[in-house]
Amino acid sequence: MNTDFPRLLTLLRKECGYSQKQAAQKLGISQALLSHYEKGIRECGLNFLVAAADLYGVSCDYLLGRSPDRNGSTLAVEDIPEPDAAGREMRFSKSIFPVLNKKLIANSLNILFDLLGKCESKSLVTEVSAYLMAAVYRMFRIVFAANSKNHNAMFSVPSSVSSGYCDSIMNIAAQRAAAASKGELPGADEIKNPEELLITTESLSAKYPMFATSLFNLIQNTENNINSLIK
Repeated sequence: MNTDFPRLLTLLRKECGYSQKQAAQKLGISQALLSHYEKGIRECGLNFLVAAADLYGVSCDYLLGRSPDRNGSTLAVEDIPEPDAAGREMRFSKSIFPVLNKKLIANSLNILFDLLGKCESKSLVTEVSAYLMAAVYRMFRIVFAANSKNHNAMFSVPSSVSSGYCDSIMNIAAQRAAAASKGELPGADEIKNPEELLITTESLSAKYPMFATSLFNLIQNTENNINSLIK
């Protein structure tokens, strides 16, 4: 059994609010045996795997760490909803501030990934995406940790090291992206359409009339933060 199974088995039990004794009773095994399964000391059989999946309402593939989706689905491009598919825009009842910042970031990303698509460099897309995914992952873990009742078993990497490794991933991805953009990354594919990356404020406003203002504001806000550190 892989290392994801004990972690997910523990996470699901805690999310359901079951004590180890209660879960063991529902699964028809002893508490001691369930404890061994959750600690990864012993491997379970197929019957237990199916019983646990049924109890917690997930797929066996999810329990085994083969799919991040609780139903065991594999993700295809057409299956990914648009960011604002749920009611066009997520509504925040207490503050407009999260909506404003979300729009600035999301609209700016629309421009960034459209430019990446036009330049047709898989290597550059890979490195930019790795950087952004690590940044979102790190911030999500910070928000997640704000409530001590949340179960860390949701993650396979301990919180004590996740931030440092995220920094490393982001730094490496940024360096590799910079090298790829200049055609200096060993083994990377070349940018096929560099002319698509001829960028001015005028061209951005013309090509992206709905999103350019958000990008300009994001640039201004970030540079204000940088300048405040310099001073």
